[in-house]
Amino acid sequence: MRKGELLYEGKAKRVFETDAAGVLWAEFKDSATAFDGVKKGTIKGKGVYNATMSAKLFSVLERAGILTHFLEQVEGRSLLVRRLKMFPVEIVMRNKVAGSLAERYGLGPGTELKKPILEYYLKANALHDPMMNRNHVLVLGYMTERKLSHVEGEAARVNRVLRNYMRRRGLELVDFKLEFGERGRKIYLGDEISPDTCRIWDAATGEVLDKDRFRFDLGAVEEHYEEVVRRLTA
Repeated sequence: MRKGELLYEGKAKRVFETDAAGVLWAEFKDSATAFDGVKKGTIKGKGVYNATMSAKLFSVLERAGILTHFLEQVEGRSLLVRRLKMFPVEIVMRNKVAGSLAERYGLGPGTELKKPILEYYLKANALHDPMMNRNHVLVLGYMTERKLSHVEGEAARVNRVLRNYMRRRGLELVDFKLEFGERGRKIYLGDEISPDTCRIWDAATGEVLDKDRFRFDLGAVEEHYEEVVRRLTA
């Protein structure tokens, strides 16, 4: 498989064409941003850690019957993935109170929720990814009722599978972001699943093991990314 023309470069990835029809090459970067791009830096080895964790968890989800865009990990920091038409909506699943949920409602970080909360955000950097409700998604035409209902069901399944998988490895999946896209008549999970897109805490101690270490200058960022990958792939 050969890497072709650069199609897109974002904060965390570069996406290239390949010489295979319908297959893209996603290359994960070591650069890091936080607070809507205000804070910038580098996390050494992050590209490899994020690609490896994503490859592992996509494989876990595939075995559970969830369709993903993942095909193969190549060259350490890259994934071969199916080309999808992505929905412009991010799904955030929350299992415990943290981040903006704590700020919006004055809740104590770490509080266990009675059931997972599903939130919607419009993928629009220029608008700072505004939060939406279900009516916004439907009335503004970002998804049909059928597609949105399917995505909601798959997001709940992904949450159950990943939360159980991580708990068996001493990790707590606090919250995380998902993106979905379609190919033909099927809907697939896309993007990535990594410490960049998940809040992951040590289940026993509550120690932060994700990108919040970079956001809030907690130190030892690379070591904690590596620890998460080590537990998930052991």
